[in-house]
Amino acid sequence: MSLVDRIVQPEFLIAVLAAISAAAVVFTFGAHFADRFERNDRMKKVALEREQMRAREMSRLRSQGNGKEEGRGIRGAESKSYMKAAVDKFSLQKAFMDENTVEKLARAGLRGQAPLTSYLFFRFVSPIILLLLALFYLLFVTPGDRPLFLNVVIAIGVGIAGAYLPNLLLHNRVQKRQASIQKAWSDALDLMLLCVEAGMSIEHAIRRVSKEIGLQSPELAEELTLTTAELSFLEDRGRAYENLGKRTGLDGVRSVMTALIQADKYGTSVGQALRVMAEEGREQRMMEAEKKAAALPPKMTVPLIVFFLPVLFIVIMAPALITAFSM
Repeated sequence: MSLVDRIVQPEFLIAVLAAISAAAVVFTFGAHFADRFERNDRMKKVALEREQMRAREMSRLRSQGNGKEEGRGIRGAESKSYMKAAVDKFSLQKAFMDENTVEKLARAGLRGQAPLTSYLFFRFVSPIILLLLALFYLLFVTPGDRPLFLNVVIAIGVGIAGAYLPNLLLHNRVQKRQASIQKAWSDALDLMLLCVEAGMSIEHAIRRVSKEIGLQSPELAEELTLTTAELSFLEDRGRAYENLGKRTGLDGVRSVMTALIQADKYGTSVGQALRVMAEEGREQRMMEAEKKAAALPPKMTVPLIVFFLPVLFIVIMAPALITAFSM
């Protein structure tokens, strides 16, 4: 019997197909178990790396909290004992504190109990101090012919204005901090997108960007460092993203954090979400630049009329006037 006749026999074909089927089954189960073992190994490595990152970030936060950089660390300046005693004695938390006070202080970069105690203390003493200073100035420095009642009324007005002074200073600090974060956020988002597309996880990307963006905006670097720490020890990653949006108080940061929360919740691509938000951020920055450029001509109208046109008229008419008077 020839080889061709042996190959075309039904028994031989059945045996070959059975062998192929058995090999396919073996390879399928083998690949499944191999992939499972590899996935378990990868998850162990990721968990170990996350634990190491958690330990590093917690040690960094402790060192920054214990360190004294210009009198304050990342948790804010330490409050004096007399401030805490005054706050507790007069129950200033009930009088001046509301549900948004802690959030406003966090947006200004003041975190912890110490900045809150200092803020409540200054809200209490600033109108009293300004009232006494105004009375001293009106009665002893510039007494004049004003009646005493008028001096007291003016001093009370100054004291009432002093009650809003801590809020005004806090609002000014929040605006400066938000301006610094807003200026560097687009670049930070582009760097984050590059890190994610290079194969980094979102935790490593945020951590790397927090180091690189520190020279441009220390405020944004601080917020990203806190977010990295929260991603390390919080069970819910979405909570860390929400906290970053609340601390900054910027719509652009909130939109990016919402996109990251949705990507983490529904399993979509983080790189795609960051790419879309980075494009929107660049478009928004271009629109802001165009808006400032469009507002420039009306702003230049008054300086042009006040400063340029008189000089132009003098240059044009001066030779004719000199000639007329000389004749």
